[in-house]
Amino acid sequence: MAPNARQRRAPRQDEPVVRVPPYSVEAEKAILGSILLQPERTFGHLAGVHCAPEWFYIKANRTIYETAKALYDRQGTGVDAVTVVQALQEAGLIDEAGGAAAVEALVEAPLVVAHTEYYAEILRDKCVLRQIIDAAGDAAAKCYAPDRATAQILSETQESFFSISERDDRKMPEWNDSLNSTFAKIEDMFRNSSGLNGLSTGFKDLDKVIQGLRPSEMIVLAARPSMGKTSLAMNICTSVALDVDCDGKPRRSAVAGEPAGSHRVPVGVFSCEMSTDALVSRMLCTVSRVSWTDVIAARSKSESQRRDMTRRLTQAMSSLTDAPIYIDDTGGLDISDLRSRARRMKKRYGVGLILIDYLQLLNCHEAAAEGRQQETTRISAGIKAMAKELDIPVVVLSQLSRAPEQRDKEAKPRMADLRDSGSIEQDADVVMLLRRPSRIAGSKDRDQENLAYVDVAKNRNGGVDEVRLSFDARITRFGNFVALGDDENPFNR
Repeated sequence: MAPNARQRRAPRQDEPVVRVPPYSVEAEKAILGSILLQPERTFGHLAGVHCAPEWFYIKANRTIYETAKALYDRQGTGVDAVTVVQALQEAGLIDEAGGAAAVEALVEAPLVVAHTEYYAEILRDKCVLRQIIDAAGDAAAKCYAPDRATAQILSETQESFFSISERDDRKMPEWNDSLNSTFAKIEDMFRNSSGLNGLSTGFKDLDKVIQGLRPSEMIVLAARPSMGKTSLAMNICTSVALDVDCDGKPRRSAVAGEPAGSHRVPVGVFSCEMSTDALVSRMLCTVSRVSWTDVIAARSKSESQRRDMTRRLTQAMSSLTDAPIYIDDTGGLDISDLRSRARRMKKRYGVGLILIDYLQLLNCHEAAAEGRQQETTRISAGIKAMAKELDIPVVVLSQLSRAPEQRDKEAKPRMADLRDSGSIEQDADVVMLLRRPSRIAGSKDRDQENLAYVDVAKNRNGGVDEVRLSFDARITRFGNFVALGDDENPFNR
């Protein structure tokens, strides 16, 4: 009687068992297809996991990856099925890659480019497993070889497994290199007349507390809606990008012999809430000190008023024309996609500061099924990891819960009021809580329309304090605090 087709005969003891090494043809094709469809986004994702050619088990796929990567590194754009096939043909590798039809077929399958890092992690894990199998096989062969000392076999086996772990990890910096690098930064602080060890926010009292926006730090600016957190964040971005203080005046260079305004720093802005047009309009009004309400109602103004507004807006446009500010207003970004875009911004424009507006509008598809709290935890951890990876400060805006309004009349917020997850306050290096008494019904300072408080509630590398700022709601502009009737108040000019 013939055996059932679904039943497999057990191999005899003397028969060799043939096993296919671990690999994932689906993940390999998904990555290659993503490269051919959206090369910039895909290579941005792969840069974060340091994807290596040896991760591809199938030789044809490895050849296609190496060719596409070389093409991208050489020219940056123009990587697609046509150009990769041409490059393979010129290198005489088209047959090794499986032919032109095999390359073109990679773009036909449904793909999710945002999942590229996940696919790459699969390839890395499979590659590590293959390396372990190879090392174990070599160790077994040595054990059967004659005239090999047991201690030597053990030592070589340990070394081979250790080398796998070493290849899988990022290279650790030498202690002396870390020491010299840190000491060089301290020397720069001594030479810096501002005394800051980070980018100036443009607000002198705030800088005194947080010592500027430091590299690798995640700075959270949180507030209830309509308190002005986006305005404050954009004021900081303008100050950094133009190398001016909060009043728009060029800062004197902190280094002797350098002219004012010589330290402009490119800024990347991810605006999940407001459009690029809305942000630019707000910046023009802030710099020109022209109210957006007046712009909308310009037809009702006199001819001289319209000329004056036009003149001031034109001057503001002139000062902002060369501002190194790069805005991405894509809504509902996944954290992995945001990190990929941030890497591209850093590589292409050299951004030294990133603003995210705001955290609760980001997504993490991998953790979405686990609930919003766990999803926010993953998002927060991703932002902190991004700050460390890019070695630049990342300012992220966050919403607060209603707890401050329910707690007392002053509605003074606390770190525990950060919405959705307690991990935000844990991951953040600096937490700033913004409130404006004029927006709080029971506040004793409600009559002070220009008053704003920034409570530095957490500062991992410095002190905490409450800072007072001035705010002009007409032009959405913050400034160093002065009394409302003070002649030195720039808002009265």
